Amino acid sequence: MFDHVVFGVRDYEKSREFYLKVLEPIGVAVVSEGELGIELSSDGKSSLCIRRKLEKNPAHLHLAFVAENRAQVQSFYRIALEIGAEDNGGPGLRPNYSDQYYAAYVIDPDGHNIEMVCHEDMS
Repeated sequence: MFDHVVFGVRDYEKSREFYLKVLEPIGVAVVSEGELGIELSSDGKSSLCIRRKLEKNPAHLHLAFVAENRAQVQSFYRIALEIGAEDNGGPGLRPNYSDQYYAAYVIDPDGHNIEMVCHEDMS
C-alpha cells in the first residue's frame, strides 16, 4: 500500500466520481475536500489526494491499490469499465510477478494506469 499519492487532474469532477466509485469495493471514502481538491482513504493511514488542475497536462502515473480478496479486484475492474475506463488488463493471475499476484488494470480519465492487486494465498 502507499502512504499518500498526490496528483493533479484535468477534469476534477469526473476524476472525483471515478475514484470514489472504483475504490468503493475496498472501502475508500472522502477524508477531506477543499479548495485544493480531495483526500481519500480506506484506513486513515494512507491516502490518495486528487488536486484540481495543477498544470495543462498532468503527468501520467501508475497507482496500485491493495485488495483483500480477488472479488474486490473483479468488482473494481467491472465498475471501472461500466463508468467508461479503458481496459488495460482484466482480472487474473500475473505469474511473472508471483504465484499469488492477482490483478486488474484500467486507464483512468486522465490516462493514468490504475491497478487493483490481491496477494491472497489460494493454496
